[in-house]
Order: sequence, then C-alpha cells, then structure tokens
Amino acid sequence: MRKLIAAGALGVVAVALWWRKNPSACPYSQRFWVEAPHPVITRDRMREILEPKPGEQVLEIGPGTGYYTLDLAQWVGPEGGVEIFDLQHEMLDHTIRRARERGLWNVNPKQGDAQALPYDDDSFDAAILVATLGEIPDQDVALREVARVLRPGGRLIVGELFGDPHMVTVGSLEDRGAGAGLRLTRRSGPALAYFARLEA
Repeated sequence: MRKLIAAGALGVVAVALWWRKNPSACPYSQRFWVEAPHPVITRDRMREILEPKPGEQVLEIGPGTGYYTLDLAQWVGPEGGVEIFDLQHEMLDHTIRRARERGLWNVNPKQGDAQALPYDDDSFDAAILVATLGEIPDQDVALREVARVLRPGGRLIVGELFGDPHMVTVGSLEDRGAGAGLRLTRRSGPALAYFARLEA
C-alpha cells in the first residue's frame, strides 16, 4: 500500500513539473477551476490593491469566465472601460455574455496572444493578470508588452495562488518585472496567495 501511495505522489509531482515546464492556458472545458472561489485573492483585496477610479481604462489578460471582470467594470463605471484579452474565444464569449446580462456595456473582448498585445503604447491605466502570467510561454516578453501599453504611472496587478501548477513566486515576479521596467511597490497577502502591484 505504501508503495502505491508513493508511486501516486511521484506521479502527481511529475505531472506538476511537466505543467511548469510546458505552460498552457486552462482550457474552456475545465473552466470550473477558474469559476471556483478564489481564497485569499478575493475581489475585495483586488480592489484594495488596484485602487480603481471611475473613468479608468483597464486591461485584463486571461479573464477566464469573468471572476473579477464584472466587478472591474463596475469600479471604473460607464465612463471607463475594461478590455478583456484571452487566447480562447470561448472564455471571452462566456465573460461577455455575463457582462451583458448584468447590463455592463463597458467590457470589450479581444482574442490574441499576450506576447504580442494589439494595443497602442500608453493605452491603459492598469492591467490585471490573475493566475495567468505563468501560463504564458515567455513571461519576460509578456511583461514588456504590458509595460508598453501601460500609461506612465500605470499599475500592473498580478494575483497568484498556491496549487496552480503555473504559480509565479513573488521573487520571480519582482525580477521579471524589473527587467520590463516595472517596479514592485506593494504586496497583499502571504507568499502562497498574493496580489502584487507593480508600477510603470
């Protein structure tokens, strides 16, 4: 029995290591992972570290099915906007459907790769990546792209949660962010479940 348990544990570790070395987005068919409650990295804590203001333009990369999106849209108000950006059209369609059902017309979808954002320089006041950065094959390129589309003084909020096979540690985020010209200014929560704020 002990050998069976040890073999099972070894298998789990092997799968986790494979996932870390082969980043990929959570498929729409497994969306229950992104729809489940997000302990510690809650919407209230997101609002606290983001400090959104009415009228701001926010880019959310990897919105999943809109766990944070609808709140972001309400925080910036009808005079602001939330651009949701994802590799998977199904995730975008799902989130837009939810937004329209709530009467939120300031949410706009665009499909593409975060390593080549289709936006002009200095387009956004803030960008959000929650449990997404580690899924991008070249995180350094993605962070440089985020820095490019942020306005001077703009902020990037990164959320990470232990248990995600693609989790990015605070130390790695700080180093990669610095390489992209983004300075870590705040962290909320423990190292295993945190929001980090980086500024351009």
